[in-house]
Amino acid sequence: MFFEFEADFVEALRCIPMQVRLKLDTCGIKLKLQDWNHFTQAERQILVEKPCLTPAEIIDYREQLNKILILHTGKPGTDLAVDENPPWMDAATVPESVSAKAQEFGVTITLAQWASLQPLQRFALIKLSRSSHENRNFLPAVREFHLVA
Repeated sequence: MFFEFEADFVEALRCIPMQVRLKLDTCGIKLKLQDWNHFTQAERQILVEKPCLTPAEIIDYREQLNKILILHTGKPGTDLAVDENPPWMDAATVPESVSAKAQEFGVTITLAQWASLQPLQRFALIKLSRSSHENRNFLPAVREFHLVA
């Protein structure tokens, strides 16, 4: 599943789509855009389509990603701490970063709205609300997720 706000770059997979970024956080590997750009289109597609939910899938995804990284960069990915209780899985709490970013646009995201989102949608809003991320897609994402008119 790709989001509409990713449409300008997702066709060629020139940027790391949110669904892959979620899998990276899930399997505990940091992937640089420059490394992603070394991957073939087929390798990127594998990383988009490969499941990463169950413990076995997470291990398999991590191994597949590291194989691709070693092939192109000569080394495996950098380990990333895996949050046992990631905020995008918590439908009962709107993260402060998301609330604050929404308020910059005069938007309030209610707890009911947050709870109605899929984990990937919550993940996207969390990523897009971080100050370290280019967050020009935050408002388009909020609109796409029907959180504002």
